[in-house]
Amino acid sequence: MIDFIQSETQFFIFCLTTLFTLINPIGIAPLLVVMTERFTKNERIKIAKKGSATALITLLLFAILGSLIFSFFGITIEAFQIMGGILFFRNGLRMLDAKVGRSRTTPAEQEESQESDDIAISPIGIPLIAGPGAITATMLLSSQTPHIHSYLTLGLSILIVLAFVYIILRNGDVLMRVLGTSVMRIIQRLMGLILLVIAVQFVINGTVSVIKPLF
Repeated sequence: MIDFIQSETQFFIFCLTTLFTLINPIGIAPLLVVMTERFTKNERIKIAKKGSATALITLLLFAILGSLIFSFFGITIEAFQIMGGILFFRNGLRMLDAKVGRSRTTPAEQEESQESDDIAISPIGIPLIAGPGAITATMLLSSQTPHIHSYLTLGLSILIVLAFVYIILRNGDVLMRVLGTSVMRIIQRLMGLILLVIAVQFVINGTVSVIKPLF
């Protein structure tokens, strides 16, 4: 029982740190503020709520279907680990430069979103919050669940992370005023450093799993 609790606790913390770092709510908060500056405070809160809900449904869907996708396409966990590690490493480098990845949003998408009354689903929900990195991490984590109950642990971690994302995004304007641009960039760089370490570990785990049977 103790081993089970320790295993689930470690998996829970790993899921939380990985998803929070990849979604990077601190980094996307300023972008959300700019994209919703023409809306009222209540409208910005509704956009943050709907965008977070959209991302939550998306990540939960990929968490459930992750193993099925692996089986259908004949993808090995090791291959996904290495590929995921490379993707995370690239995102981590961008975060160290305090930049928002082009995979999340483009100038064309921003211009189009400003002409719409409802930008919560896209591009805010997808791909701003639930971007390629977060989706890849969710699928990878779902394939690494130590127990059948761990799917609930993964789901809970996704829910908690998106709850934090919602709180941060709905108060993005306050956050920018309190912390300032410089502090937020420092926090983003620290999260990028953590993501780089996670990326290297993923590549190491995948490579070792492939090479070990050869010896």
